[in-house]
Amino acid sequence: MIVKDMLGRSGVVSREEAQRILNEHLAISSPLLETIPISSALGRVLASDITAPADLPAFDRSTMDGYAVRSADTFGAAESRPAFLQVTGDILMGTMPDRSIAKGEAMKIATGGALPDGADAVVMFEHVQPVDAKSIEVVKAVAPLENVVQRGDDIKKGESILRRGRRMRPQDMSALAGLGIIDIGVFEKPKVAVISTGNEIAPANTVPGPGQIRDSNSYNLEGLITQAGGVPVKKGIIRDEYAPLRKTLDAAVSECALVLMTGGSSVGTADLTAKVINDAGKPGVLVHGVSIRPGKPLIIGVLGAANGPVGIFGLPGHPAAVSICFDVFVKPVLSRLTGEIPDPALEDVPSYRTVQAKLARSIASSPGREDHVRVTLEKRDDGLWARPVFGASGLISTLVKAAGTVVVPMNKIGIEAGEEVEVRLF
Repeated sequence: MIVKDMLGRSGVVSREEAQRILNEHLAISSPLLETIPISSALGRVLASDITAPADLPAFDRSTMDGYAVRSADTFGAAESRPAFLQVTGDILMGTMPDRSIAKGEAMKIATGGALPDGADAVVMFEHVQPVDAKSIEVVKAVAPLENVVQRGDDIKKGESILRRGRRMRPQDMSALAGLGIIDIGVFEKPKVAVISTGNEIAPANTVPGPGQIRDSNSYNLEGLITQAGGVPVKKGIIRDEYAPLRKTLDAAVSECALVLMTGGSSVGTADLTAKVINDAGKPGVLVHGVSIRPGKPLIIGVLGAANGPVGIFGLPGHPAAVSICFDVFVKPVLSRLTGEIPDPALEDVPSYRTVQAKLARSIASSPGREDHVRVTLEKRDDGLWARPVFGASGLISTLVKAAGTVVVPMNKIGIEAGEEVEVRLF
């Protein structure tokens, strides 16, 4: 049973408790699949394991410009006692040698060229002295397989290359292309609905009326969702009225895996937003109020739908709170919805990039809440310094100026100037 406060919200809970409650109620099933070309695969999540259909490289090849040789013919070679070899031809790039190498022979070869039969090493040009057009002296011995990549050295046929749940990187695309794999199965990107609420919100392409502001949060969320691997579905600006808000929420839940509502979680509209969510299905609102700043009024809920349970987030209307709440609560859920399976070795490594810096000004914090303070970074002679960007969470400029955030844990009352801090980069 969820305890409610006088505003109809659950009592304010810690970030960890809010995440636990959400994960307990939001079971996520495997996404649908689609096949795409590897040229469109960057950032997509693999739907199945991929094994190599062939060896890579498919032939022994040179890693240097020089001469393909039998390494045994160079043993003992030195400046004072060179090894004499007959040059029997050139190996053209993109072709297989038309003859093998016998004892005492060499063939000119370029980087990436195919080694002829009989050769097991390549002598670099720098270690060769021409005698005439058909012969050379080798002044430094080479070991077997020196300056050579053998067939299958890179990837062997049947080897597991990429695992299901991996998010594709440029080098992964390159490896698949090298093996001739040009189409892969990936999970469909999850759709995330964005519902902007509030009588004071006007479209960004209009001149706001008295007391109105342009919609900026939906554009911030559009970018955040796209970065996290989702597909933003903007549902427009909905007035603070039950019927249109309920209709929009019902439509969003029926077609999207996640719903983000902005502007309807503060005290003035809390009752309406919570009522709409609770009336739309079960279990409804799970959390209303988290001990995090900015973002305390956050609403977290779950609704049953034909396509499985759908997470609902009522994000505060202030831009900074939107970004922090998305990063802390929405992004981890969205990652699960993409089908991504984190590398077990990186299980305890944060998903965000961080840098260490010294704090340029002291930060005060109230005990019992987790503060996310926006900071800029300055490079000084003695290293990086983080300077707090002070200002209300409703100021968009504080986000634009900031490079990231410094987190003040719940059990601290602040951080002193000069202390080393971890900056979570945006």
